Amino acid sequence: MRQLASTPGVQRIAVGDRDPDRAARVARSVGEPVRPEVGDAATWGAADVAVLADGGDHLLHSRRLVGEGVSVVSASGDPHDVAGLLALDAEARQRGCLVVGGAGFAPGLSCVLAAHAAAGFDQVDEVHVATVGTGRPAGRGRHRVRGGDACEWVDGQWGPCPSGSGRQLCWFPEPVGPQDCYPDATAGVQLLASAFPGVGRVTSRVGSRRRRERLAPHLPGLGRPPRDGRLGALRVEVRGRRGRVHDTCVLGAVDHWIVAAGATAAVAALSVAEGRLGRTGAGGLAGLVADPPAFLGELWARGVKVAVFEGTATSTARSSESG
Repeated sequence: MRQLASTPGVQRIAVGDRDPDRAARVARSVGEPVRPEVGDAATWGAADVAVLADGGDHLLHSRRLVGEGVSVVSASGDPHDVAGLLALDAEARQRGCLVVGGAGFAPGLSCVLAAHAAAGFDQVDEVHVATVGTGRPAGRGRHRVRGGDACEWVDGQWGPCPSGSGRQLCWFPEPVGPQDCYPDATAGVQLLASAFPGVGRVTSRVGSRRRRERLAPHLPGLGRPPRDGRLGALRVEVRGRRGRVHDTCVLGAVDHWIVAAGATAAVAALSVAEGRLGRTGAGGLAGLVADPPAFLGELWARGVKVAVFEGTATSTARSSESG
């Protein structure tokens, strides 16, 4: 919300919530051009783009909005939400609008980093994403997806990977550093698999320091995620071929999860409203963003920094910031 409100040229932002009083409080706290909206947010046919960032039914709202010809940016990383959003591709094309699924931290920023890294390869063979941390209100949903069996994309088909198994040590930019990560059931895999036709393998992993989360992820989470979100870290590894040489590119980011997710959703919404994504239909940011460096440059201007891994498999990990 604040990311959009602070953007020059944005004339009006209507904020809606299941609790009208809360929507009014948010509008007052941010100020112009944010105003509370009365009524069902799913029927705002006058909007240039609708950003769905709460824990409601993103698919239901998106269907109604697309039916009115309104483009949608959804921050949900739930696999069922994203699968439904991708299924709106034909209708969105017919209505001349765009549906962006998984426009948050991961998926979202992770998809843009994957697209940026992939641009340096003649052929992309593998994409591996790992994350640490969560935010609110997405924290509970993040815990829920850990409870299901994860899936990875292998040679053109889905392969199950039981959640809590397959531990792997992943290196993240400082101050997070190395973390044990486990297969995760998020929508990132399906978004990346659809964005890179012919990719051999796509995986998603999540860091977990708590034994209880690893052994019993199906149980309700204890306590609530911090209001401003925890420090999140992201690592995207792309393997492929440059000419006859097989190489690897690793990018990463560290930021408060909610801050980075909000900035990514805001830049995605502005890109849609200004026609910078270049087509209609439904997809994730890895397949929709035509100019990843420019997208990352906008995030850089909003304080979200990207790190490039420099070194070899046997050397100490070292990160350098890159715009």
